[in-house]
Amino acid sequence: MRVLSGVQPSGNLHIGNYFGAIRQFLHLQEEHECFYFLADLHALTTVQDPDRFRGLVRDLATGFLALGLDPSRSVIYRQSDLPEVTELSWYLSTVTSMGLLQRCHSFKDKVAQGVVPSHGLFAYPVLMAADILIVKSDLVPVGKDQKQHLEVTRDVATSFHAVYDSEIFVLPEPLILDEVAVVPGVDGRKMSKSYDNTIDIFGPEKPIRKKIMSIVTDSTPVEDPKPTEDNALHDLLKL
Repeated sequence: MRVLSGVQPSGNLHIGNYFGAIRQFLHLQEEHECFYFLADLHALTTVQDPDRFRGLVRDLATGFLALGLDPSRSVIYRQSDLPEVTELSWYLSTVTSMGLLQRCHSFKDKVAQGVVPSHGLFAYPVLMAADILIVKSDLVPVGKDQKQHLEVTRDVATSFHAVYDSEIFVLPEPLILDEVAVVPGVDGRKMSKSYDNTIDIFGPEKPIRKKIMSIVTDSTPVEDPKPTEDNALHDLLKL
């Protein structure tokens, strides 16, 4: 089976990236034909400092390799190196309704987090559909909360087939990663670059140690028994 997934170079790789995605990538490359890409075009909706952006792309590429993704077993590429992706995105946009995009949670969530709304952010699902459809992927790894993304891709492909009376795309199926834990950040919320609550995988010891020491705990003495429910430190140690 052909598998596709990507990671945005919108910040430093953190342990949420590893346990939420990259660890699964390593398992999948043992059994499937895998395509993993650096989603630099998607990241431009949130990172617009050229020097920082170039560094993040480079760091993500080296991070992929350092964490075990094997170029001899998987196809690893940068999204912007394939101009055909943006060309296909335009073709798909001509058969995608505004209503479909307006129903997407990703746009609403990003705006709620303070990201400036833009056409690129609004049309994000169309570019994502192009990413998936252009390599004719059979499976796309997603968490339970991300199924809508793939449903949009299937809807867009179906619309294209109906308009042009030609079934040229593979309709991808979700590979639901039930075993993937939600990795808590240092403040107890889901670990996310948007919340600035991540623990980096690579970097100087002092900043990483400072982040770890800032993990929210209760006010009871150290020697007292600690609850395991809603305990970020406990959840991190279980990973």
